[in-house]
Amino acid sequence: MAYRSYAVAENDIITIDGPSGSGKSTISRLVAARLGFTYLDTGAMYRAVGYKAGRLGIDLADGPALAAMLENIDLVLAPGEGDTRVILDREDISLAIRTAEMGLVASKVSAQPVVRARLTDMQRRLGRGGRVVVEGRDTGTVVFPGARYKFFLDAKPEERARRRCLQLREKGQQADEQDILAQISKRDRDDSDRALAPLKPAADAVIVDTSRMTIDDVVSFMLEKVEKLGQNRQNDSQGAGKIHP
Repeated sequence: MAYRSYAVAENDIITIDGPSGSGKSTISRLVAARLGFTYLDTGAMYRAVGYKAGRLGIDLADGPALAAMLENIDLVLAPGEGDTRVILDREDISLAIRTAEMGLVASKVSAQPVVRARLTDMQRRLGRGGRVVVEGRDTGTVVFPGARYKFFLDAKPEERARRRCLQLREKGQQADEQDILAQISKRDRDDSDRALAPLKPAADAVIVDTSRMTIDDVVSFMLEKVEKLGQNRQNDSQGAGKIHP
């Protein structure tokens, strides 16, 4: 059932950023569903690009080769029962890209200016109509810096590793919690230290530590925050131009 919000306008965009295991994918889907918005998983796009580069034997540091590859890529994101379905060159690669290893590949390929420029342009075109929840790592800082509602989800690394491990096991994949923790820590460093679009909260983002919160708690908090921020915006708009004694 959609959440009835009188504070959200037709052209509004909600960005939800954060590191792996912070809960942003599940929460982004639920927030989008409650508001009747479209859900855009930008991370899946980088994973798909990395997946295709691997198939073609392209070095992830070879910008010109990646640029040429992107000229002939057919990438479609479609709603799924859980994660977004990712169709690459007419093949469903949804399961193949949802591994910890592909997360590291996505981090590497996203550091390439040509890849980020191309995918950022695609993401902006997909979200330009509004009524979209955009999930990623730089959606509030780079892709949609003018979004009205921005959130940054985080959690302790150990909790994020535990969640990621459970998620992979539920999909029938082998997962060791200590290995996942090491991979998460490495990706955090890579994403935060890169010069191009580093992982960080937008200056005006609402930061949410999900370590001890349930999914329902986080979703409810975010919907309440959207409602409050939207009402404040409406009040400011209605008050503009009035002369007070």
